[in-house]
Amino acid sequence: MRTTPNSNHSLISHVTFFCITLAAATAPANDSLLISGSADWESKLEIRQGLDVADGVIFPSGKAGEFRTKVLSTDTKKKPSSVTLTQSPVWQNWNPIENLGPVNLGDAPVFLRVGPQNYWIFGRYKTNQPKNSGNGQAGPSTEFTPEPATLDGFNIPLQTTPFPNQFDAPGGLMPRLGGYHAWQSRDMVNWVHHGSITERFSAWMTTAEYADGKAYFYYDFPNDQDPHVYVDSNLFDGLPGDHKGLAYDDPTHGSDCGIIRDLDGKFHLIVEDWSPINARTHAWDSPLAAHAVSEDGVNDFQTLPPPVDERTHPSGKIGTYTHPHWVKEHPEKFKIDVAEYEIHEPEQNAYGDWAAICIGGQYYLFCDYDPVDTKQMSAGWFTSPSLDQQFTFCDHVGNGHPDPDIMFAEGQFYLVTQQDSDFVSPGPWVETVEARAGVDTNNDGSIDQWSDWRDVKETYDYVDGFSKQVSKTPARLDVSDLPEGYGFQVEVRLTDSTENKSKPMIQSLELSFE
Repeated sequence: MRTTPNSNHSLISHVTFFCITLAAATAPANDSLLISGSADWESKLEIRQGLDVADGVIFPSGKAGEFRTKVLSTDTKKKPSSVTLTQSPVWQNWNPIENLGPVNLGDAPVFLRVGPQNYWIFGRYKTNQPKNSGNGQAGPSTEFTPEPATLDGFNIPLQTTPFPNQFDAPGGLMPRLGGYHAWQSRDMVNWVHHGSITERFSAWMTTAEYADGKAYFYYDFPNDQDPHVYVDSNLFDGLPGDHKGLAYDDPTHGSDCGIIRDLDGKFHLIVEDWSPINARTHAWDSPLAAHAVSEDGVNDFQTLPPPVDERTHPSGKIGTYTHPHWVKEHPEKFKIDVAEYEIHEPEQNAYGDWAAICIGGQYYLFCDYDPVDTKQMSAGWFTSPSLDQQFTFCDHVGNGHPDPDIMFAEGQFYLVTQQDSDFVSPGPWVETVEARAGVDTNNDGSIDQWSDWRDVKETYDYVDGFSKQVSKTPARLDVSDLPEGYGFQVEVRLTDSTENKSKPMIQSLELSFE
């Protein structure tokens, strides 16, 4: 449910490690050197300095550390090919930035990447209550007179607005319809307003996707119920697209759904499920999320097992709460504003307002995080290697009711919220990691030749045809210039070069041969 953002809190400053251990990948080739899991990190290293091992990963106990593997000996000569390193997918390296998007964007922001340098954000159009940009800008002047303007990357008529870094396109001058509006950017700094994409009755927009030249805009009707959808093939005309109506007749209360397409093109809804909690006293969030999938994003959503289930123990007792919008907005379906839930004990953490992204096959769900212990809301996230597996909680960042969304743009990941600050990250990989490999060429048990030290890191890129799928190039050191040999070692240096709580946490290392 939409709430007024809490603006009276500072960013979190404590440091906590959340290490996630995933199942090992397929078995390595014969005689390859593989280290994966705490037992391996404890037994397969010759030297370990300044590093701790916990929960399957090795990481600096302070700012820096290094290790050297034991020698892998082989009976026959082999030629090394590469060293591949993986890190924990916990993704803690987020840095605060000034609020993203137009300063007059209101309500919960929604992101959508249509393509490279083609970024969209959606929200309510506010004239006198701009989203805090951190730059001291006040609301627009009533005496402002627009003038013609030009902007790199936009070959359409534009005019200035009273808002900084914002321009109106022809669609942005169309009559406002009381719902969400669209802004487009080429650089995540300057924004062009293209006008309405939903209407007053469909103003509770929660998420968006893009497929085959069409945008899919999902909204709750009534608030916190049943996802509905528009399919829009023209984001520039200032008019809503094809209103398809009900997309998923949700058997639970909660919605605030997020949407993501998998690489097969199927649409996956992640929906709040309020059946185990009094959502009214938990920021309209829940420890339970529902999952539904559709071939086309419009029809025949099929319910699947929950991706997030953080429930405590059911008591068998039933409680009730009321919701202020259901009867008011949709009296034909909702005759009363009362909902039932099963009381669980002890009290539960709550999550919701879901947003999804996938990086190299690793899925992430971002959300509201409303913890029992502090009741201080923030943006949290879960991860899983599959939408069909349970997601594991990673961490949280910021303060206030976030209603977050996430997008890959300009080579970085942007986390937009309703908080006083948004966030940016280079990706789940944490720098700095340096590595080299050595070879015993004459079978005397000692390393004769080492490769040069080189930085290694993952890189990320767009996946053509997908808004929320991001490709990943593994962190791989090419050692094919080394000669054949009978024994091999790898040395790695880890340095915490970030200014946030993250550290480079190595999950696995594999030396491969030609």
